[in-house]
Amino acid sequence: MPVLYLIGSLRNSEIPAIGVHLRSLGYEVFDDWFAAGKIADDSWRDYEMARGHSYSQALDGWAARDVFEFDYCHLNRSDLGVLVLPAGKSCHLELGYLIGRGKPGYILLDGEWNKVKPRWDVMYQFAKGGVYETLDDLSAALKEAL
Repeated sequence: MPVLYLIGSLRNSEIPAIGVHLRSLGYEVFDDWFAAGKIADDSWRDYEMARGHSYSQALDGWAARDVFEFDYCHLNRSDLGVLVLPAGKSCHLELGYLIGRGKPGYILLDGEWNKVKPRWDVMYQFAKGGVYETLDDLSAALKEAL
């Protein structure tokens, strides 16, 4: 069973439902990172700042290294990645890492994508798996890739 790394924001409440849906297609979906909760990054930052640490110092701490190694392990064992928008810097780095390792990357646009005048980005062409406006369109492509 191919391993799909589901990439997204801790603040995106749709991630668990998207993970369930992708499992129904026949993928092992890694989305356990979502269990940390929507304010995990903020709590880590606040804790480190209360200790007087800079961002650079915090990145070198045990908490940051443990979380990084957890995600890194699962990125490496994944066969492909799906980035769900909206998503931040870490998410885009994770997708870039997978693509750089020769693994297919897919992007699912935010459901609000066409309701506003979005900022377009030509670099999403790196996602050779494609860019999809709906979960149904993404699902069809992933079924075909199985």
